[in-house]
Order: sequence, then C-alpha cells, then structure tokens
Amino acid sequence: MRAAVATAGALLTLTAVAAAPAQAAGYRYWSFWESDGGKPWAYATQGPATARPADGDALGFRFAISNDTADSTRPSAAPDFARICAGVERKDGSKRIAVVVDFGGPADAPPGETPPEKRVETGCAQVHDDATGAEALAAVAKPLRYDSAAMLCGIAGYPARGCGEQVEAGGDTGGSGTKTPAPAAARDSGGGDGPSVGVLAGGAAVLALGGAAIWKARRRG
Repeated sequence: MRAAVATAGALLTLTAVAAAPAQAAGYRYWSFWESDGGKPWAYATQGPATARPADGDALGFRFAISNDTADSTRPSAAPDFARICAGVERKDGSKRIAVVVDFGGPADAPPGETPPEKRVETGCAQVHDDATGAEALAAVAKPLRYDSAAMLCGIAGYPARGCGEQVEAGGDTGGSGTKTPAPAAARDSGGGDGPSVGVLAGGAAVLALGGAAIWKARRRG
C-alpha cells in the first residue's frame, strides 16, 4: 500500500513539473497599438495590414524586447490625435490617422545597431477612407520592411536587419539566432496564452495512472 501511494505521489510530482512553464524567452520586435478616438493605447488584436482605423484614431508602434502581449511596452508618447493632426483638415474620401513611432532605447536595439537619435516620431497620415493601418504608417514613416510572412520588421529603416528574433532570458541571439514568430500584434493573426492541450492531456493521463495505483493497493489490502 505504501509503495503504491509513494508511486502515485511521484507521478503527481512529475505531472506538476511537466506542466510548469519553461522560462519564457523574449522577442525583439515592433508591437502594434491602437487608440480609438483618444482612448489610452490598447494592444492591437490584428496586424497593421488588416486593421482599418477610422478618422480621428491613433496608431502606435514600439520597438522593444517583450515576452508576450501582457508585458509589451507601450509607445512613450500619448495617442494625442488633436495635437498630432492639428491643422490637418479632413478631405472628401479621406481620413486622418495620428501615427506614433517609438524606436525604443539602446537596451532594445539589436547588436551592432543604434536607435535613431530622436526616439519618438509622430505624423498625421491623410489616407483614403478604406486605408489600412499599414498604409497609414507608410504615409509617414517610410521605408518599411516586411518579411515573407507579412511581419513588420523595420520602420523608417530601423532596424536594418533581423525580424522578431528570439532573445533568451539573460542572453542574446546576437542577431543570428533562429527566427521565431513574434507575438500576435506584429503579425496579422491572433493568439492566446495558457497550457497546451498536450500538457493538459498528459497531466490527466498521469493522474489517472496514479489513481489506479492507489485503487489497486487498497484492493490488495
């Protein structure tokens, strides 16, 4: 009986260890933010190529190292449409979008690169009524650089190389690490956090084995 209980306990311990998340890696990438009519920055739920802001909205882009959407750093400038687009009159068939680009600091820069001297750039994009966020950004911050998967890699030429590299905790890829997908808003798809189906299913199987061991031992007793 004691041996069976010990075996079950060991199995449960292994389950807890297996289910514990590994130390998360960070990603160096451009995050994408939205402000609807003067509201505070909110992490975008889609990529700039599919987002279609309305007249009076603001879009923000921040280059930084982040673990996931929960700890992404907001642009340091406020989504102040009235100030950024002051004096720009709306024309028929067009809309005005305030754009904030925050290049981040030296700690966020890829190895061998330096952020622009002026850390934050703002501009008022006057684009056609059906324009996307990417078109609004292109109107004020060229050149833009994308990868083959439509991930935004560079704004106004920064950074010159790389795209969403993984940065291990306490280390750095040095710009030559394996490229891995950055969190959702840098791309044009969504995602969520939480244990995977595989981890949950594996944990359930181990718990079942532990329960079976205890049941058999009790029957023998």
